[in-house]
Amino acid sequence: MRQHQLRAFVQVAESGTIRAAARKLHLSQSALTKALRELEEDVGTELLVRSHKGVEFTAAGRVLLTNARLALASLEKARDEIRALQGGAGAHVAAAVTPLLALDILPRVWEAFTARQPDARLSLSEGFLADLIPRLIEGRLDFAIAIADPDDLPHELVFEPLLEVSAVPAGRVGHPLAGATRWQDLQDARWTLNLSPGSQSETLLEWLRASNLPAPRQITRCTSPTLMTELMRRTDAIGYCPTRLLADPMYGNGLQAFTSLSPLPPRMHAGIIRLRALPLGASARKLAELFVRHLAS
Repeated sequence: MRQHQLRAFVQVAESGTIRAAARKLHLSQSALTKALRELEEDVGTELLVRSHKGVEFTAAGRVLLTNARLALASLEKARDEIRALQGGAGAHVAAAVTPLLALDILPRVWEAFTARQPDARLSLSEGFLADLIPRLIEGRLDFAIAIADPDDLPHELVFEPLLEVSAVPAGRVGHPLAGATRWQDLQDARWTLNLSPGSQSETLLEWLRASNLPAPRQITRCTSPTLMTELMRRTDAIGYCPTRLLADPMYGNGLQAFTSLSPLPPRMHAGIIRLRALPLGASARKLAELFVRHLAS
């Protein structure tokens, strides 16, 4: 397998069609098709098929796609290591950060990193665990800082805990249920929760079931932190929030924690998640070290 073949293969997956992939790579369609055909000859099986929907991958194609992305990411990390030796010019770091750290830690880390490596390209994103895991495994993210249970992560990933995170139900200031002491009091209320796999809200529901406590009956599923926050702030919807966010004067404005409840859910951990078999590149390692240092200060 050659690098240009793998790059063409991955670009088809990113673009959805051979025409769009060829345009992205500045190649003719015939040149890209030839690279794909040579790749199929190399592995000895069909990797993709064209349909009215565009391009669809065979089972073998899906396996190769994951490994091709990881291989290309590994090569890019090697380039970044060399660039770092030359002062960091051209190095690229891609990281996902939980909104929990966006309020105070991320701005300080960003200022320190960009001052040290002004020529490095930094890509930051937020996302839920279910979205982050495939991006980490395929090498599209160098690392993520997220709330997670290490027992639920795939073996390919390693988790380094950084801080304990407590979370409680919360709603608008003056919410009629703010002083509730029993979970039964909240059972019939309207909730807005992110129920993505591995999310804090999903962990809450699992804990309620395991503790034989009543779970909410009316849940609006929401995967946007902004939408959830505004529903909580402007309606009687109840959310589930880290106390660290609620304590922030800007984020917590107009919100209050329902801390009279008993029992309260156990704490979770936020930490660095990265590929077990692939060490961080020099620039990504510097960024991760800055997060660790500022969280410890």
